[in-house]
Amino acid sequence: MRRSVVDLSVGVFILIGLVALGWMSVKLGKIDLFGTRGYTLTADFPSVGGLKAGSSVEIAGVEVGRVNAIVLDKDFQARVHMTIRPDVKLQDDSIASIKTKGLIGERYIRISPGGSDKVIAPNGRIREVEPPVDFEELLSKYIFGKV
Repeated sequence: MRRSVVDLSVGVFILIGLVALGWMSVKLGKIDLFGTRGYTLTADFPSVGGLKAGSSVEIAGVEVGRVNAIVLDKDFQARVHMTIRPDVKLQDDSIASIKTKGLIGERYIRISPGGSDKVIAPNGRIREVEPPVDFEELLSKYIFGKV
């Protein structure tokens, strides 16, 4: 009888540990198991230069969404589909920029809110964009004196 209580305790402890490990993996991996809440926006960039699906979308350093997908449109521009939290409403004249965290860090989209009274509707498009800075191109221009 005593042995079965110990076995049951160890089994429950291992089960709780596995559930905790699974939960931590999902949270650290930033995976959303129950679908994304929010609305979808798109933005067309001439180049995304290292931006990936799953990258963050930030306003004033606060994460407000994620990049869902990046596809090539018919005009050979990179169309970025992103999901924005439902409590964040973006103005019609907002600007989307691709920035880098740190010197060689990951890429993310920074949105600078505009001052318009009009709000971008769900499934709308951010019209004003700034492509990422290409450090290799800048460095080569500096080295060869074309700056």
